[in-house]
Amino acid sequence: MAFIDYYSVLGIDKNASEADIKKAYRKQARKYHPDVNPDDKEAEHKFKEINEANEVLSDPEKRKKYDKYGKDWKHADQFEQAGGGAGRQYQNQGNPGAGFGGGGFGGADYSDFFESMFGGGGGFRQGGRSAKFKGQDFNAKLELSIQDAYKTHKQVLTVNGENIRLTIAAGIEDGQTIKIKGKGAPGSNGGPNGDLYITFVIKNNTKFMREGDNLYSTVEVDLYTAILGGSLLADTFEGKVKLKVAPETQNGTKVRLKGKGFPVYKKEGEFGDLILTYSIKNPTNLKDEEKKLFEELQKLR
Repeated sequence: MAFIDYYSVLGIDKNASEADIKKAYRKQARKYHPDVNPDDKEAEHKFKEINEANEVLSDPEKRKKYDKYGKDWKHADQFEQAGGGAGRQYQNQGNPGAGFGGGGFGGADYSDFFESMFGGGGGFRQGGRSAKFKGQDFNAKLELSIQDAYKTHKQVLTVNGENIRLTIAAGIEDGQTIKIKGKGAPGSNGGPNGDLYITFVIKNNTKFMREGDNLYSTVEVDLYTAILGGSLLADTFEGKVKLKVAPETQNGTKVRLKGKGFPVYKKEGEFGDLILTYSIKNPTNLKDEEKKLFEELQKLR
């Protein structure tokens, strides 16, 4: 496998911080994005390299392996899992002191070892055969508005230059991750592709607070309606409903509207509840006559 210098791809040095990597990735991705360079194969290839570089360098664990093993970083786990046994086997081939447990390898020794361990095609040799390795998993974030999360809909997500069509079920939660099988990096030596993990970020710009499948909101009730009783219109996520207010309703009273909350994920037709809290609003800018009436009420009480 040809070596790709991920740092050079992003135009940064090896001491770059996470913020530097993020900034460089965004700059390069904008420059080479397929939408900006339609039908440009070179830009498409460059865009894939940029995403691959960001995928590795933005992940501390992957970056650590890449810095240590270079082009063979994807096989680092197999290398380290081989432990003393593989190290001793390699020592017996005329390289004493170069095992996993002691001394460590120099750059050339790593390359020589991986050639003997994985072969030129990148497959781990077991009994004369080359084992298959699953490709690298990809991770992506997808932002949705809470209105989008409220209904089942389709979206197109571009990962490494490939457009992936998703059907997102109503009720998806903030921080929830789903797996798209086989949409990661290609496997090695005929192994299966990696998977794509998508984490959703739900942006809420509404008056409703969401907790699981339930929604919460506050409704103002004027003082007279709270004391004497009556009705009012309250907002739900899908429109207004008319509510009856009992006489002598206290501030902070909660009302539960069954089935007026958020859709339950992948359970069609099921919804959580909407919990409304009454906030009693006192009148302001009272006229003298109104003040006198309140004073009369105060005397009666």
